[in-house]
Amino acid sequence: MANRQDLIKKVKYHFALNIYESKVWVALISKSIASVGEIAEMSGVPRSRVYDVLESLEKKGFAVAKLGKPVKFIAVKPGVVLERMKNNLMKEANERVNGLANIRNSIDYKELESLYTTGIKPIQVEDLTSSIKGRSNIYAHMKDIISNAQKEVVLISTLDALKRKSSFLKPLFEKLKEKGVSITVATNETDDIKNLMNLSRQLGVQVKKTKANARMLVVDNNKMLITITPDNSDESDVAISLNSPFFARTMANFLPGFN
Repeated sequence: MANRQDLIKKVKYHFALNIYESKVWVALISKSIASVGEIAEMSGVPRSRVYDVLESLEKKGFAVAKLGKPVKFIAVKPGVVLERMKNNLMKEANERVNGLANIRNSIDYKELESLYTTGIKPIQVEDLTSSIKGRSNIYAHMKDIISNAQKEVVLISTLDALKRKSSFLKPLFEKLKEKGVSITVATNETDDIKNLMNLSRQLGVQVKKTKANARMLVVDNNKMLITITPDNSDESDVAISLNSPFFARTMANFLPGFN
């Protein structure tokens, strides 16, 4: 009995069913085909509710009604249900992604952009300092800063971190080079010329050696992104974003020279 209860809880979680639906479906699977009375007895769900629950399961594709007297229900194979759920989730995800991609052209989105642009003007520089947590969020912020560079990009990071970011950095750097933006990339983790050359090919720009032990991005001597956690922290990465021309210029002046 304890095992059956554990299974029902897991079915409820994994298949997004309510507790009655889970009990009825598990009972139906164990019998393959059963009448309403049999299902009520096996599942412990009140007979008065079993009809509604079976109708719900039928609509969701978990059960099929077999015509006859009395009416009986057949359990749909779990593998079939799982594949249908996966396909539905993929379809919903694709529709959602397409919707997000198209929203940039909508009037509502343009209104949000206008509100943001208008609202940001009175904000003081010190108010534009923020903490960003999680590697994916840091990467997204980095892409945004780099893509808007007008004059210069200076990126210092570890060898592994630069390799991880190469998939999105290379296309960004190619666009910046077309605009005439100066790009400097450096790492302090290797003296091996071969490693630097391989990484340079991956990024599409020359990677230099630096003495600076940092993970830092400086754009146009204005915007900065400084990672304050070790490279092995994975999704626990934390970075500080700054919009301060004074501090960015100061940091750039203190950076050791590149070789």
